[in-house]
Amino acid sequence: MTALNAQADYALHKPQASIGNGRQYDSEILDIASYVHNFKINSDLAFETARYVFLDTIGCGLEALQFKECTKLLGPVVEGTVVPHGTRVPGTPYILDPVNGAFNIGAMIRWLDYNDCWLAAEWGHPSDNLGGILAVADWISRTNRAGGHVGNGTIIKIKDVLEAMIKAHEIQGCLALENSFNKVGLDHVVLVKVATAAVVSKMLGLSERQTADAISQAWVDGQSLRTYRHSPNTMSRKSWAAGDACQRAVNLVLKVSKGEPGVPTVLSSPTWGFYDVAFKGEEFEFQRPYGSYVMENVLFKVSYPAEFHSQTAVEAAKHIYAELEKRGKSAEDIQDVTCRTHEACIRIIDKQHKPMENFADRDHCVQYMVAVMLVFNRLKATDYTDGSEAATSNLVESLRTRITCKEDPEFTKAYHNPDMRTIPNALTVHLNDGTVLEEKVVDAPLGHRLRREEAKPEILDKYKRHLGPHFTEDKVEKLVALGNNKEKLEGMGVDEYMDMYVKEKMEW
Repeated sequence: MTALNAQADYALHKPQASIGNGRQYDSEILDIASYVHNFKINSDLAFETARYVFLDTIGCGLEALQFKECTKLLGPVVEGTVVPHGTRVPGTPYILDPVNGAFNIGAMIRWLDYNDCWLAAEWGHPSDNLGGILAVADWISRTNRAGGHVGNGTIIKIKDVLEAMIKAHEIQGCLALENSFNKVGLDHVVLVKVATAAVVSKMLGLSERQTADAISQAWVDGQSLRTYRHSPNTMSRKSWAAGDACQRAVNLVLKVSKGEPGVPTVLSSPTWGFYDVAFKGEEFEFQRPYGSYVMENVLFKVSYPAEFHSQTAVEAAKHIYAELEKRGKSAEDIQDVTCRTHEACIRIIDKQHKPMENFADRDHCVQYMVAVMLVFNRLKATDYTDGSEAATSNLVESLRTRITCKEDPEFTKAYHNPDMRTIPNALTVHLNDGTVLEEKVVDAPLGHRLRREEAKPEILDKYKRHLGPHFTEDKVEKLVALGNNKEKLEGMGVDEYMDMYVKEKMEW
């Protein structure tokens, strides 16, 4: 079935574009194009959540600049290139074209696996789309302020960016609810490419028909395999895959803006369409109409830079560390640990006996993350790096191999329940002296909708913490205050806002 439209006025505007011989676009593509152009976002909760996502995501990108593995990929393709009225890359001196700017910002955002998350049949990080949205919005605004006429000649405001984020979240998230791309070996960044292409088309002033063209081009484009996320090929590409998707999306939209047509039945065409080639002949299924559900229910990574299926396990481990300390015990007294968990955790990050070869292995291994917390009472991004205290700890490595995951079907059911969407984990610790500690269960992580109010001050603290290494204390306070001022922030031009993050030289 295809997505139903949520508003009557939105439904009335569904495009009925035909191509040459009368063929019409796949309805799944028309629905997205119509949603982008005709659906009005009037959810205060969605806009408020988007503001927190916006700040958090920029902060995550700035934090990634402290890692040379990330910064070596940033900047222009040809060193020294400066694009007139180009996209600014936060925390850097770079001025880039919007295509490469989308890669730079997108790679920064995703590098540390610390931005927001969406978990369903498919997983992903909807704020990855900000890489393309912010790059294009900044370039449009600077060009038009200089007398150009891109995207209807407007200066894009931060509120426009927030609306584009809400819609990109919704497109990516609703496609993910019932459709598992990982089960056919495809990476979730295909959804970043589709969602970014859709909202950037509208931002650039393309028509509804052209937006359908751009969406179809995103589906026909070569899709990334998940192999770089899994043993034996886990590697750093997983950290820049979303940047690559944003880059490809912006590039395709710009081609459509110059008159390149779309591919009307890219999904449904027998033999050659996406469904037959890449989705085992199955059509997409949809749980709900496009609206603002995803942004309202998105998951924040507040406490730990860890793959989201492990967040509650790490939080449980923190409680257990305190219990051990109270008993005069430590991780050295642990015989073994059982992690009662949900199916997705086992499929993605259960690597009990797999050697930890690099950063990418460690930040996607639930046993490693829990072990680091039990040993050091912390989990930081630097704990994943080669040669770090945690990565070279014999105790962490020994304990990691003694942590066993077991699926609880009820946990898996709660994970998929649209009214719950919890990510439960429970740890039971056996000590060497025969003592069994009381199982510690954590159903929803701090960034979950059920704990949103509790999380808000922590989200802002995280943002402030990520600003600290880059700017003076006064500048940090100014940025945090602006982020808290809804009206002032939403009314600011994107280019003016991005100027606040400019650095004259790279310091990392």
